[in-house]
Amino acid sequence: MNRFAIKACADILGESLIKNLPADVQLSYYFKNNRNLGSSDRSDIAEIYYGVIRNKRLLEEIVGDAHCKKMILVYLLVLKGHSIKELSGVTDEYEIEWLVEKKKNKVHIDSWPTKLSLPDWIWAKLVLYYGEEEAIAFGTSLLSPATLQLRVNSLKTLSVQDVVNEFRLSFPDEVVKIKKTELSKQGITLPRGTAIQKHPLFLGGAIEVQEEGSQLLTLLLDVKRGHMVADFCAGAGGKTLALSALMKNTGRIYAFDISDRRLANMKQRLKRSGASNIAMQRISNENDLKIKRLRNKLDRVLVDAPCTGFGTLRRNPDLKWRQTEESLAELAIKQASILEAASKLCKKGGYLVYATCSILNDENENIIATFLENNQHFKIIPQHIIMAKSGVDIGEGDFLKLNPHTHKTDGFFGALMERIV
Repeated sequence: MNRFAIKACADILGESLIKNLPADVQLSYYFKNNRNLGSSDRSDIAEIYYGVIRNKRLLEEIVGDAHCKKMILVYLLVLKGHSIKELSGVTDEYEIEWLVEKKKNKVHIDSWPTKLSLPDWIWAKLVLYYGEEEAIAFGTSLLSPATLQLRVNSLKTLSVQDVVNEFRLSFPDEVVKIKKTELSKQGITLPRGTAIQKHPLFLGGAIEVQEEGSQLLTLLLDVKRGHMVADFCAGAGGKTLALSALMKNTGRIYAFDISDRRLANMKQRLKRSGASNIAMQRISNENDLKIKRLRNKLDRVLVDAPCTGFGTLRRNPDLKWRQTEESLAELAIKQASILEAASKLCKKGGYLVYATCSILNDENENIIATFLENNQHFKIIPQHIIMAKSGVDIGEGDFLKLNPHTHKTDGFFGALMERIV
């Protein structure tokens, strides 16, 4: 940490708050325009930047407003444990005097949403769905940044343990933190910020960046060799590639998305992975003709629906400040429409999985309840029946529900339905 990093972070935060851009986009833009920065400066800036965004409401309460430099200093003093003496070397004298005064006159905070830096409306929903005790546990877990998690590509020859060993040799200072994931049999965990993009395992397609919960969701589809599958909102292809590996590179996976940019990213990943059973398809919307021609033909359909992303707040803390109750309501309408359209692709006996990286009932249970009411030719298959086939036990229940405070994964929801008529 140095004076430059603090000033740079204040500048980026200011821009981010004014433009309301995604936090990672704003940070990438800054780094792209400041290529001379060393890895240490980049690491310091990113850590402070995301730390302040993660704790923004609490810091505003202590500071009294959204003054970026002051929020950074309070973050370093109060939440990171730096001393006044340490901070006096990286900021101005008048700001140190202000900090000393703040330290003397501590702000007493009773409000849980303020302590946990959550908007009131999100806090109210968490308490409604989970009760206050679990809402506190969930909110607390979101204040800790997530580790880096990878999926070992079974289409390549290396085992999961081989990959763990390779990374331990490459990063000897992090040996203890490099390990297999607890729930996914194909996952490994590395310390956040580990530079893997130029590592031979990454370049050779032996690994893919994919969070453990996302890996587990693909198991819910219970894909088999030779299946015809659609990944309805494929994005950059993380789940698509995982499904390809589960299918041993057989059958056919249609990867649909409305974004050329996301599909271009998938193309690069596809090339590295060795997967040859994936057909990328750009569509205009969920009612595109490319989709309609597959009606009643597919064995498996995955709807990884666009959502608030509130299950990923450890990684994307800015989402809680950028989403609103109004945008949530709009998303729910879109989610229902996409699920309805995607369900038409399932043949009799086929499986349909609806998934989000959200923990709100509005985007999950409520969507499924309405869908089943209107589509009685589908029935729920309890998740534990399918997950047990892969040796995964997260307890019994109709839905796959993962949370950072209980499973140490991002928050995910998955519902498996079978077409019975």
